Amino acid sequence: MSYVIGLDIGTTSTIGILLSLPDKILGHATRPVKLSSPFPGWAEENPDEWWENVVEIIPELMSKAKIGPEEIQAVGVTGMLPAVVLLDSLGRVLRPSIQQSDGRCGEQVQEIKLEFEEQEFIKKTGNGINQQLVAAKLRWIEKHEPEIFAQISTVFGSYDFINWKLTGEKAVEQNWALEAGFVDTTTGLISDDLVSLGHIPRSAIPRKIASHSVLGKINEDSAKATGLSKSTLVVGGAADHIASAYVAGVNQPGDVLLKFGGATDIMIATDKLKPDPRMFLDLHLIPGLYMPNGCMASGGSALNWFVDKLAKGERENAQSCGITLHQYLDKIATETLPGSEGVQIIPYFLGEKTPIHDPYARGIIRGISLNHDIRHLWRALLEGFGYAFRHHIEVFNEMGHLTTRFLASDGGSNSNLWMQICADILQQPIQLLRGHPGSCLGAAWMAVIGSEMSDDWFGITDFVSYSNLIEPNTQNAELYNKGYRTFRQTYQALVEV
Repeated sequence: MSYVIGLDIGTTSTIGILLSLPDKILGHATRPVKLSSPFPGWAEENPDEWWENVVEIIPELMSKAKIGPEEIQAVGVTGMLPAVVLLDSLGRVLRPSIQQSDGRCGEQVQEIKLEFEEQEFIKKTGNGINQQLVAAKLRWIEKHEPEIFAQISTVFGSYDFINWKLTGEKAVEQNWALEAGFVDTTTGLISDDLVSLGHIPRSAIPRKIASHSVLGKINEDSAKATGLSKSTLVVGGAADHIASAYVAGVNQPGDVLLKFGGATDIMIATDKLKPDPRMFLDLHLIPGLYMPNGCMASGGSALNWFVDKLAKGERENAQSCGITLHQYLDKIATETLPGSEGVQIIPYFLGEKTPIHDPYARGIIRGISLNHDIRHLWRALLEGFGYAFRHHIEVFNEMGHLTTRFLASDGGSNSNLWMQICADILQQPIQLLRGHPGSCLGAAWMAVIGSEMSDDWFGITDFVSYSNLIEPNTQNAELYNKGYRTFRQTYQALVEV
């Protein structure tokens, strides 16, 4: 038998999956991760905590499946993008990682815009000048933590850090390097000029590696820590949102994934390179394809905030029904009409990334009156994310990408109400999935491809099947068309305020 492990270095948890080829999932294991926000707009984590989780997860997976370390052929790692991890010359972590949702570097983004003409930057890198850029985060550290900045020897991402701990080899995976703003798309190489925008030496950015390329083997220290064999291969890894879309079957031009996690993401597969500053650009895991994508800073996190801060009074009612509070809010929200009787929520609770790139945006509740209650607010929150998805679809279409098939994944896709709202707002059928374990499966399949246990890029589809197809209600089309126009106009009207 052939076995591989996939690891996901996620924002709220570290997840592991063990596969038996050709198509069996033998087990999962997970450990929590603490996300710290010591100041408004900050998002940080402790990279050593990720490694501690990995050290616990791998033996647990092998124990559950009753297999020995020598039977694990390969490991693949995925993670959030582009987290920033800094090491000194001795390999010590210099500070907590700066996460992808961190919004502290707005001033530094403006600095770079003054130094580099944005259209030229987009043409060269495929991405706009925004708060995702690692150079902007490095400049923030240079200004506010000069003693840390002076010690920087290595800069890489979350899963690059775990790969280094496993193998002792330093590399940056292709999509971390691309979204970081360090890759010249005309050559596919890391550019000295782009790295210099971060005011660090070129040597601080390790070599770039493809997602499925073999990085190395388990070193002696990690073999002792994890129980893995030193013969086990480790591959380049993958950005979590790209891996998740790959697992979902987004592998033909026009396929779109709506990802309902802690943040809400949207990705489209295409064979056309058409950079646009409103979106992020990544490479698909399948060579020859691209995956332009957007990320809304909140999603499940906004729903959890609503439940924790506004809906506690409904907890007993939910318990009496034997369901979660989220499910109970869905249940009572169905008693209201589409459009929430005029209430609308603009869900920019953490600022907003794509397509507006406004770290200063904030959540808005408009149209509320004394006839409204918590049911209307919950529906309005779900509708707000539906409108935000529609905004992204419009941008994809304006970029020249046809959107032909829509799939949904992650925890929020279990809400039938939310899925129906999104189908109605988009006026497109949404295909739900069954058995989608998340991006860790995509990382595991990169390990399969990289270790040459299979050359079937589409073999991953054997692990995931289709569930319900949510058809749009055409009777709600005009109502939601009007709601969408109001959604866009409200943000524009309040930008100056």
